[in-house]
Amino acid sequence: MDESTIISNASPEAGAILNLFTIVMIIAGVIFLTVLTLMIINIVRYRRRQASGEPVQDFGNPRLETIWTVVPALTLGVVFLLTVRTMHQVSPPTESHSPDLTITANQWWWKGEYMSDSAVVANEFHWPVDQLWLIEILSADVDHDFWVPSLGRKVDAIPGHPNHVWMQPDDTGHYQGMCAEFCGAEHAWMRFLVIVESRDKYESWLKHQAEDAAFPTDSLAIAGMGTFVTMSCRNCHTIRGLGANGIVGPDLTHVATRLKLAGGVMENTPENMATWLRNPQLIKPGCHMPNLDLSEDKVKALTAYMETLK
Repeated sequence: MDESTIISNASPEAGAILNLFTIVMIIAGVIFLTVLTLMIINIVRYRRRQASGEPVQDFGNPRLETIWTVVPALTLGVVFLLTVRTMHQVSPPTESHSPDLTITANQWWWKGEYMSDSAVVANEFHWPVDQLWLIEILSADVDHDFWVPSLGRKVDAIPGHPNHVWMQPDDTGHYQGMCAEFCGAEHAWMRFLVIVESRDKYESWLKHQAEDAAFPTDSLAIAGMGTFVTMSCRNCHTIRGLGANGIVGPDLTHVATRLKLAGGVMENTPENMATWLRNPQLIKPGCHMPNLDLSEDKVKALTAYMETLK
C-alpha cells in the first residue's frame, strides 16, 4: 500500500463508518426504487384516457396514510440506532486514557508530539500496526480538520478546544491524510502521511526521532549550519542540539528522514530542498517562510546541512 491510498477499510474505525455508509446507501436505494416504481405505476394506470370523463375523486385513505407515516418513521429509527452504534465504535470514552500522540494543525502544516518519548515531528506520523491509539487534535491558529480517510473519521481542529480520535490501523503501509476544513490560501497543500509499521520498526524510529541532531562533519554542511544560525532561521524552526527553538515552522531536527516537503508539495530530495530554500513563496504562496533572497552559495550550504539531519 502506498501513500496515494485514499479510500480503504484499514482500521476497525474506518470499517464501522464504511459499513454504516453502505447500509444507508442500500436503504436510500430501496426507497428510491420503490418511489420510482410507484410513480411509473400511477402514471400508466391513472393516465387520462380520451373521452373518459372526470375521474373518481377520493378524499383520504387512512391505511395508505398510516403506511407512509409509519414506514419512514421506522426507517429513520433504524438509521438512528445504527448511527449511534457506529459513533460508539469509533469514539469510545477518552477520560481513562491519556493521548498517545498530540497533533497540532498550523497554517499549513502539522506538528506531532509523541507523549511516550518526547519526539517531535512534522507532517509524517509513524504508528505501530494493530495498536489502538488515542490522538489529541489541536489548532495553533484557525479552524482545521484532521482526516485520514483510510483510518477513521474526520476530527475538527479548533483553537482552544482539544478534540480526540481513536485509531487502530490493521495493515502496514502509507496512508495519506489531509486538512478537510478550508483554512486559507494553501489549504490544498496541508497534507500529511501516516506510516504504519511493525512494532520493532516503530520503536526504532521513535527512539531516533527523540535524539538530538547530529553535528555535521562536511565543511559545506558546517557552513550551512552557520548560515542557519546567522540568518535567524532558528527563530522560526527547532533543531534540537543546536539551540534552535523556534515554533513558527516545522521542527527540522530530522528533516532529511521525511518523504515529503512543504506539507506534501514535493518529494524530499536535495534538488527540491534547494528549490524550496531559493524562494518558498514561489512553491507555496502565502506560507509563513519568506523569500530570504539567499545567494546560491548559501542555498547549497543550507541544503547540505539539511541533508545531514537524519
